[in-house]
Amino acid sequence: MRRPWIFAAAELAIGSVILMALSASGCLSDAIKENQRQLDQQKTELDQLKQQVADLKAQQPSYPTAAPPPGTCDKAVMQVATRHGGERFAASEFNKALGYYQDAITACPTSAQAQLNVARAYEALGDRDQALDYYRRAIQSAPSDDAAVAQQARQALAGLTAK
Repeated sequence: MRRPWIFAAAELAIGSVILMALSASGCLSDAIKENQRQLDQQKTELDQLKQQVADLKAQQPSYPTAAPPPGTCDKAVMQVATRHGGERFAASEFNKALGYYQDAITACPTSAQAQLNVARAYEALGDRDQALDYYRRAIQSAPSDDAAVAQQARQALAGLTAK
């Protein structure tokens, strides 16, 4: 006896669903395998990074010289900070320049040149009061052998007070 065509269509549809389910499970299996491979790779990278951090922690920093006594001048730090400040000032990045120049003052608190640089940065930023204060500090800090810095500070101070 022949089955009606509706039963044949239903059997065909069910077979298609079963075939698609089997195909999908194969795709899912491949996706799961790929995810596991990526996870294993990331675990390996994480272990390597942990080892690098441990190695860095184990290293003791070596500094070529001892820190200068309090109240003295670390000219090497001042020179580096002044150079970086000059680069930022030339690029019209006055806030960054000011930060470097303040580092130079921290390294050498009595440096007239460092005081002058901070004053110039404040002037470039439009902070007249701070600029005046640091120009005065530069004049007071300038020893007799640093007359050029004192003269530059006097000229800048005169120019600001005339405004």
